[in-house]
Amino acid sequence: MSAKTMTVAGVMSGTSADGIDVAVVRITAGAARTGLARPKLTLLAHEGFAFPAALRRAVLAAMNAASTSTAELARLNWRLGLAYAEAVSETVKRHKVKLDLVGCHGQTLYHQPRAQTYAGRRFGCTWQAGEAAAIAAALGVPVVSNFRPADMLAGGQGAPLVPMLDYVLFADAKRGRVLQNIGGIANLTAIPAGAAADRMIAFDTGPGNMVIDALAQELFAKPFDRNGAFAGGGAVIAPVLTQALRNPYFQLQPPRTAGREQFGREYAAKFLADCRRHSEKPEDALATATALTAETIVRSYQRFVRPMMKGEVDYIVSGGGARNHTLMAMLARRLEPLGCELAASDDFGLPAAAKEAAAFALLAWQTWHHLPGNAPAATGAARPAILGQVTYA
Repeated sequence: MSAKTMTVAGVMSGTSADGIDVAVVRITAGAARTGLARPKLTLLAHEGFAFPAALRRAVLAAMNAASTSTAELARLNWRLGLAYAEAVSETVKRHKVKLDLVGCHGQTLYHQPRAQTYAGRRFGCTWQAGEAAAIAAALGVPVVSNFRPADMLAGGQGAPLVPMLDYVLFADAKRGRVLQNIGGIANLTAIPAGAAADRMIAFDTGPGNMVIDALAQELFAKPFDRNGAFAGGGAVIAPVLTQALRNPYFQLQPPRTAGREQFGREYAAKFLADCRRHSEKPEDALATATALTAETIVRSYQRFVRPMMKGEVDYIVSGGGARNHTLMAMLARRLEPLGCELAASDDFGLPAAAKEAAAFALLAWQTWHHLPGNAPAATGAARPAILGQVTYA
C-alpha cells in the first residue's frame, strides 16, 4: 500500500448523543484543486452502536451543563475514549479490515465559536471529549482528533467540517447540489454546478432532530419519533411555529453554527410549554417541532442558497432526519416547487448513517498528509488550516 493510500476509520457521535457511528474508508490520493485535495474514497464498512444508557445519561448531563465537577468531566472524557475504541474494534472484527489510521471527532460538550469574555480575555472555544490515547492504545494505530480548534484559531467557527467530504464526493460539473445533513443540528453544504471549492458555502440551518427528540422523550418516553409517526398524527400549531421562527439565530448570515447552547434542553422545554398553551394533544407538539426543522431548512435555502444556483438542484439528505418520513414529506412539499429534486445520500452510494463518520476519516487522512481539512468558505476562516492533533500508538 502506498503512503498516500490508507484504510482509515472515522468515528462520530453527534449532538443527539444517541450513539457512535464508525465508517471504514479506503482513501487514495488524487488531484488537488484550489488547494483542496480530491482523493478517491471507497467505503469498506460502516456500523452504528448505541451508547450504553448510563453513558448517554452522562453525556446529556454534561452538555451545556450549568455546573458539573472536574471528576465527572475527566471520567467522561476517558469513558468516551474507551467507547470509541470498542466501537472501532468491533467494526474491524466484523468486517475483517486492517486499519492504518483513525479519525475521531469526539463528543461535543461545548461549542462557543464567537468570542466572549472569560477571566479578562475575549476568545471563542470548543471542546470535543473522548481520550484519543485510549483509542490509539486499544487499536495500535495513530489517532487524529481535536479537529475544530485549528479552524477557529484561523478565524473560523470550527464548523461545519463535513463540507470537505461533500465537495470531494458530490461536486458536479453540470448539477448544483445541496448536501443537507439532519442530525441533532441541521446543516447544509451548497455546491453550484462546476464550482471550485472556494465557491461553496455551508452553515447550520438550525435544529435538526434535537427538539423533536426532546419532545418525544418528554411526551412519549421514546428516544425519538420513529419514522415521524407521532408528528404524522398531529397538526402544526401555527402561532407557535411563527413565534419560533422569530428566533434571532435564523436571521444570522452564514457562516453560522448552532448547538445545544441554542436549541438544547432549555429551548425544548420552553417550546413545549408554548405548544401546551394552544393544544393538549402531544402529537401536535411533535408536528410543530418537525415543522420548525423543515421550515428553517427551507428558508435557509431560499435566502442564502437559491440565488447562487442555476437550473434544477439535487437536494441530498443524510443523517437521522432522512428516516423521518413526516419531516421528509414536509421538505418535499416546500422544496420541490423551488426546483429541488429531493434524494437521500444512499442514492449516491454513501449510506446516510455513514456520512459524518466518513468525513472524519477523510479529515484524518488530510491531516496525516499535511493537507488542510477546513473549507474557509464554509467556516469563515481566513485561510486553509491543517486540522487536528495526532496521537501515536
